[in-house]
Amino acid sequence: MQHYGEAVKNFIETHATGLTVLLVTGVGVVTLRRWMAGGVCQSKARLDGKTVLITGANTGIGKETALDLACRGARVIMACRDMTRAHIAADEIRQQSGNGNVVVRKLDLACLQSVRDLVKNVTENEKHLDILINNAGVMMCPKSQTEDGFEMQFGVNHLGPFLLTNCLLDMMKKSAPSRIVIVSSMAHEKGQINFEDINLDKDYQRKKSYCQSKLANVLFARELAKRLDGTGVTVYSLHPGVVRTELARHILPTLALWQRIIFHIIVTLAKSPREGAQTSIYCAVDEGLANTSGLYYSDCAPKVPAPQARDDTAAKKLWDVSASMVGLV
Repeated sequence: MQHYGEAVKNFIETHATGLTVLLVTGVGVVTLRRWMAGGVCQSKARLDGKTVLITGANTGIGKETALDLACRGARVIMACRDMTRAHIAADEIRQQSGNGNVVVRKLDLACLQSVRDLVKNVTENEKHLDILINNAGVMMCPKSQTEDGFEMQFGVNHLGPFLLTNCLLDMMKKSAPSRIVIVSSMAHEKGQINFEDINLDKDYQRKKSYCQSKLANVLFARELAKRLDGTGVTVYSLHPGVVRTELARHILPTLALWQRIIFHIIVTLAKSPREGAQTSIYCAVDEGLANTSGLYYSDCAPKVPAPQARDDTAAKKLWDVSASMVGLV
């Protein structure tokens, strides 16, 4: 045992510099990981008797959000495109939450008729709708179009949720106090709304398109909150954080080798879906937000969005353009 102790001592002395670097690096990684994990929703609010609709609830932060709200006693409507995966996810949520009141409904945000079909189903079969969480989205996908001819990222991330939300407003007003949660991203900070070429037909770039759609989310929430003032329906937009989900599946094939290495490091340190869902859950249930509307959140706290996301003129113009595109005017 003494020989073993001396060997350890000699090893430490010989490799002191390397061990110090390793220790500092390890502490740094742990600290960074904790920072990346972000805030946690502390609210214990129950949702018994409440009905929640979550888009894209079969995977990632949408599924974790659905699980949390089911655990709080809500009736959860999982609005998803892939029905097979949605039913599997719903079964898992029922088992884990002990809440059998979890249902699946078809929704393809790339098809406006699918949005209208879901609205018809909800308005005809649900007595009320207390929380709507616009969670589903696509990220950095190759140039393509929705069934209605819109650029895919703008169509799925903004126009689909825009139509869905507007068509459910009357129901949500009758259910007040109710909440609308719109999942955006810090990518909005790099975004600009190209009103002259909203579908980016002249200059499509994956990142440019994604950032435009995420900026549209924040502007939509801002304008919607103004229009709903005094109705009892409150609106929140948010950045979930850097999360390990399938959303980034289109990014990896476009990266060089060194970029892939960095990407995998970031993914390793990124939030888990459960951690990424915390701000969505916070905006949906926290009692302290009951009289707050139109703000942007990150890590379960309000955050000032980029200047272009606070442009009321652009928000109003985007609303008018969007309403025309989806046939609301």
